[in-house]
Amino acid sequence: MKKIAFGCSALLASAMAQGSGLYFYEIGTEDTALAGAGQAARAQDASTIVTNPAGMTRLPDHMFTGGAQVMDGHIKYDMDNDNRRGPGNVMKLFPNASGFYSQKINDNLYAGIGLYGNYGLGIDFGNWAGDRLVKKSTMVAMTLSPSVAWKLNDRLSVGASTNLNYGFLSLTRNVDDSNHKETDHDWAMSYRLGLLMALTDQTRVGLSWTSKTDYHFNINATTHLPPDGSTQYHLPISAQVRAPQQLMLSLVHDLNQQWSVMGDLGWQDWSQFGSPSITVAGHTSDKTNRLHDTWHTALGVQFRPTVDWRLNAGVAYDSSVYRNQGNAALTLPTGDEWRFATGAQYQLNPNSNIGMAVSYLHMQSARVTSPAVLSGSYNHPYLWFASVNYSYQF
Repeated sequence: MKKIAFGCSALLASAMAQGSGLYFYEIGTEDTALAGAGQAARAQDASTIVTNPAGMTRLPDHMFTGGAQVMDGHIKYDMDNDNRRGPGNVMKLFPNASGFYSQKINDNLYAGIGLYGNYGLGIDFGNWAGDRLVKKSTMVAMTLSPSVAWKLNDRLSVGASTNLNYGFLSLTRNVDDSNHKETDHDWAMSYRLGLLMALTDQTRVGLSWTSKTDYHFNINATTHLPPDGSTQYHLPISAQVRAPQQLMLSLVHDLNQQWSVMGDLGWQDWSQFGSPSITVAGHTSDKTNRLHDTWHTALGVQFRPTVDWRLNAGVAYDSSVYRNQGNAALTLPTGDEWRFATGAQYQLNPNSNIGMAVSYLHMQSARVTSPAVLSGSYNHPYLWFASVNYSYQF
C-alpha cells in the first residue's frame, strides 16, 4: 500500500479540480515501528487482516489487536508572489485508531474482522490569498474488513477480505467574505487476496493483492478566481477519490532466536487513473496524464534481547506518484518518500503484549504552477507518527 489516494476536492481553475488525501501504512499497529517491512509475511498479531489475511493461520485460537496513533508534521506552502499572503504550515494534528479480531474455526479455517483507517488528512490553509479556493479540507475514511483464511497444509495458506469503505469529505472556503462549508460522504467496496508460504522453518514469504477503491463525492459550490474576485463561477463539482490496485511481496527470515530480518517489494497501478477528471456543468475535462505507477521497498529488523522484549526498526522508500515534481497539485504535496521508524513490544504476561512506535516520513519537494496566481512550492515537507498498540490472545 502506498501513501496517496488522488482525487478532487477544491476548484483550482475554471474547468479543472484536484485534491487529495494520504494513504498510509501507519494504522497504530506494530508495522509502524518497521516502516511496513515484512507486512505481508510477518503475521505476528491480528492486524495481519489488513496486510495479508492468510496470516491469520499463524495466530492463536482467539486474538485481539488494537492501536491508536497521532500524526503531525510540517507542510509549508511558500508562494512565489511575496506580496500575497501565504498559508504557512497547512498540516494539523490528525488522530487515528484501529481494531482487529481473529478466531480459529477449525484446524484449517480461520475468520476475522478489522476496523481501521489508513486513508485521510486534515489540512488548514487559513486566511490566505487563495481562501476562496480552499481554507480547510478534511478527508477521512474507515474500512470494515471481514476476512477468512484457509490453511492448505503446514506450509501454505490463502486468505481473502471484503472491504467496506466509508469516506467523508469536508471542504471550507471563503464565499462572499464568510466561511462556506460543504460536506459529502460515500461508501465503496474493495477486495484483498493473500498467500503465505513457509519456504523453510525459518523463512516465509507473503503476497497480497488489493483491488482499487473508488469514492464519489459531489459538492456544489460557487467560487471566485483569481483571488481578487473579479470573475465569478457557478459550477457544480463532481469529485472522485481513488486508491489503485496494488501488489505487495514480503519476506521474513529468522536468523536465530534473537534476530529476524524482513523486506518488501510493492507496486501500485496509479497510471490506470491517468489524471483527475472534473465534471463541470455536465462536461468532463481531462488533463494530460500526470500520474505513473509507483514502487515501494522496505527493510526491517527485529531483535529479541529477552523473552519479554521485541525491538523493531525499519526504513522504507516509495517513489513519487507524479511524473514531474514541477507539476504537483496544490492539495497533494508529495513526491518520493523515505520512512524511518523504530519501536518496541513488551510481553505483559503469557496472553498479552503492549507496544509503541514512532515513524518519520520525509517527502520530496514539489512545485505548484496552477492556478498561476497562487503558484508556489512545498519545500522539504515531512510527517511524523506516534502510536501505541495492544494484543490479547484467549
